[in-house]
Amino acid sequence: MGKTSAAVKNRYNDKAYDRINLTVKKGGKQAIQDAATAKGESINGYIKGVLKTQIRADTGDDIEL
Repeated sequence: MGKTSAAVKNRYNDKAYDRINLTVKKGGKQAIQDAATAKGESINGYIKGVLKTQIRADTGDDIEL
């Protein structure tokens, strides 16, 4: 991927998505990775699924992440 292509994708992502940084204690990332891998998902996909499930349980709303 060239610099131009990456720059275009970055500009699109900045416009279309919000970013949330998550900090966990040492070893936490590996535990999340292991859980995600066990379900055949990426860390990002796994966390998004967990959040969607919890938000649905808390509010009854389905959200698109």
